[in-house]
Amino acid sequence: MTKLRLPPGVRAIDRLMKANKNFSIERMDERALERAQTTVIPDAGLGAILAGLVIGRARAGVTIATSSFPAEHGEVPLRVYTPDASGGPRPVVVNFHGGGFALGSSRQGDWICSTVAADLDAVVVSVDYRLAPTHRFPAAVEDCYDALVWTAAHADELGGDPERIGLMGDSAGGNLAAVVAIMARDEGGPRVLHQSLIYPATDLTEGLREHESYLANTRGIVLSNADLEIFRAFYLTEDDDPSDWRLSPLHSKDLSGLPPAVVVVAGLDPLHDAGVRYAEALVAAGVHARVEDFHVMPHGFLGFPYFSRGAKPAMAAIVASQREALAR
Repeated sequence: MTKLRLPPGVRAIDRLMKANKNFSIERMDERALERAQTTVIPDAGLGAILAGLVIGRARAGVTIATSSFPAEHGEVPLRVYTPDASGGPRPVVVNFHGGGFALGSSRQGDWICSTVAADLDAVVVSVDYRLAPTHRFPAAVEDCYDALVWTAAHADELGGDPERIGLMGDSAGGNLAAVVAIMARDEGGPRVLHQSLIYPATDLTEGLREHESYLANTRGIVLSNADLEIFRAFYLTEDDDPSDWRLSPLHSKDLSGLPPAVVVVAGLDPLHDAGVRYAEALVAAGVHARVEDFHVMPHGFLGFPYFSRGAKPAMAAIVASQREALAR
């Protein structure tokens, strides 16, 4: 068998992640986890410049503003991306960041969200939902659904069109986007016209361990199988049923009537098969879904746009799919 040769950028990502234990939940102790959850990526200065070299800089021509909305438990922070050019009302995309339900923030998605804002000419609202293990399931689900409801109700104020709303999320955020789409359908919530699911975690059951992509994940680039198990243990309690569709949308008994989806997957990702299977399940339920498969990319590759040669074509595919569903 020919050994797969990793692209130079992927090798660089691998070395970067493995050189710093704070990039892996598997190697974090309690203090390191708390530090990771409370550290804020700066918006200006040298720290912002250095961060931008790794996670990408926001696109020019997009204004970024911080805001929040009132939930029952308190304020939920938001990061809002608006094109500078005059126009509107624009489509609105509600975004949920990745990080295994325990890490990450909307700030890490500046490149992704500003690219959608600029290229789709849309308002993007990114949600800083509560993180596990302090806030376990269903806290993140509640925050993300409430954010969708709030955004739809205030779309006009944001310069958006409440009749043209899409969802987007990567990794754990992809799970949340898929779940929120189902909730909106079932609870008579805002009408969602599109879902962009980026290497989504659609299966939190033990069945994930039988997926070929999980079994083949020997390199553990960006996301190891041990990381997955820890994230799962942080998010779920012993009383939770992992097959509950709010945890594992792949196991929903009814996926009909959901908005069209683009599902981006990465060939070197343990979650690859979970994403493909969810797209297949959507199609089987009569929902239009398209898979964009980047065979030599790892999990999280869109978070490293200057290292990942698949990042720009993946974003182009996402925006093209969003445009088809959300443009007038």
